Amino acid sequence: MAAGDSQPDHIFYDGTCALCHTAVKFAMKRDPAGTEFRFAPLQGSTYQAMIDPARRARIPDSLVVFTNSGEVLIRSDAVIRMLGRIGGAWRAVGNAIAIVPRPIRDAGYNAVAAVRYGLFGRKDDLCPVMTPDQRRRFDP
Repeated sequence: MAAGDSQPDHIFYDGTCALCHTAVKFAMKRDPAGTEFRFAPLQGSTYQAMIDPARRARIPDSLVVFTNSGEVLIRSDAVIRMLGRIGGAWRAVGNAIAIVPRPIRDAGYNAVAAVRYGLFGRKDDLCPVMTPDQRRRFDP
């Protein structure tokens, strides 16, 4: 998808994961107007309300993108979508990642996910530290 889609995607993230907080900050920095993304923790009520229980049961504790067209993307597909929405050179990076077969790129994603707490730590706050203006881009 191209940057500038009419409605923002929702990025759901593990609110206790420092690496996930970094990914959220990365996306926010590259979307200063706040038109591409809204954010909410996997542990929050927005995720519970937007993703049906049967589907949630099949989703790993991972970065999840709920697209503005209603598609649920996980693992590397979520990262590729996020990079595409950011645009510019990041879209090219996402397109390069997309060339790699999904099982291989998801294996790499899963390898990082398995050690993320040990490498990056945990967070107590479900939302990254933000300014009040940035906080408005978060849902519970």
